[in-house]
Amino acid sequence: MTATEDLVRRYYAAFNAGDQAGMLALLTDDVRHDVNQGEARHGKAAFAEFLKHMDRCYAERLEDIVILTEPTGAHAAAMFTVHGEYKATDEGLPPAAGQTYVLPAGGFFDIRDGLIARVATVYNLNDWIRQVGG
Repeated sequence: MTATEDLVRRYYAAFNAGDQAGMLALLTDDVRHDVNQGEARHGKAAFAEFLKHMDRCYAERLEDIVILTEPTGAHAAAMFTVHGEYKATDEGLPPAAGQTYVLPAGGFFDIRDGLIARVATVYNLNDWIRQVGG
């Protein structure tokens, strides 16, 4: 396993454990977070706010994680299946009532100095909306 693959595995392990501090420790201070269907966020503070928001609205676990890296270790991609529960209504989205969903998704990473400098998560929002009854 390469150092980049190990880094991304630790990131997703922290996600699955609900370890927000563990996730943040793997990011550069100036991390860029490209959100599916949203504006990019910059910096650990913005990423931490996003994690708090997600924790309030969703309970998610990632399974079937496959990580791909390129030879220099500067970039990685992952695909996985999100198993989730929609706990609280997220602004602009259908009302939450504990609906569950299973959604294929992916992540893209830029790595710098052994830390994640950019993370982008992608999924099919229309599929998610269909699954939660929107």
